[in-house]
Amino acid sequence: MMMLGFISFSHVDRKLRFFQPHRRCCTTSHPKSGFSITHLRINLHMSQLQALLFDCDGVLAETERDGHRVAFNRAFEYFDLNTYWDVETYGRLLQIGGGKERMVTYWREHGWPTKLLSGNQPAVSSSTTNDDLVTQQLNIAKKIHEKKTELFMEMVRNGEISLRPGILRWIKTAFEKQLQVAICSTSNEKAVQGLVVHLFPDYIATRIPIFAGDQVKEKKPAPDIYELAVMKLGLNKKQCLVIEDSNVGLRAAKAAGLPCVITKSYYTHQEDFSMADAVYNSAEEWSWDSLEKLLLLANHK
Repeated sequence: MMMLGFISFSHVDRKLRFFQPHRRCCTTSHPKSGFSITHLRINLHMSQLQALLFDCDGVLAETERDGHRVAFNRAFEYFDLNTYWDVETYGRLLQIGGGKERMVTYWREHGWPTKLLSGNQPAVSSSTTNDDLVTQQLNIAKKIHEKKTELFMEMVRNGEISLRPGILRWIKTAFEKQLQVAICSTSNEKAVQGLVVHLFPDYIATRIPIFAGDQVKEKKPAPDIYELAVMKLGLNKKQCLVIEDSNVGLRAAKAAGLPCVITKSYYTHQEDFSMADAVYNSAEEWSWDSLEKLLLLANHK
């Protein structure tokens, strides 16, 4: 049975069974909740879904293991850095938000390669900790990341990455229901835009606004990206639902005060999702009825 956080949907049904929106009735208090039926009817209307805010990597497509990781390794090879991230190593690095930040963290822990870039770029000494060195490290990581993004987009164009099951159907249906759909990702805007353009039909891709990691000061698990999306799109947080695949993304959504549904991905299936409003294996398990119910329940916690 699908679990709603730690609450099964059958339990949610029991909690909502006293509320029958198609029946007329007077204002009556529910003995346990303290809410009146009239009060709940008003809040059900206010809790109707207005927007679905999707994470990108791991939610729209299984990009981390077979996309971004591979592109990083190709970039490392291009610059002759003698660095390789295997599946397990990259899984650990995903606890850090942002590709540039992952590189810097990894090399600070394992030592910086003596050869970082061709040309006149100086090598980075891992023994120096002054502000100038920190700036230099980030600038070098940025240049490597630009190449990585180029290689990743090449993979997308070559059809090496595809949508996860159920995602296209759900986004099509969301637009049919006149919901707002947006993408809120830690990845840079160019990479996310490229995925959207190549994975979705034009009539869908052109309707999805993108909020990316390079548009905010702090990346997930900070709430900045979701706060930005809510502000820019003029959304009501009580009518939004975030779809994430990781504990990092879940914490970002919750820090922004937004209900969050998890669809587990390859790297995240064993993470702690106890804060989530619902946990699924894939989008194929969702139903509109269950999402509306969990949104109502989330707004009455």
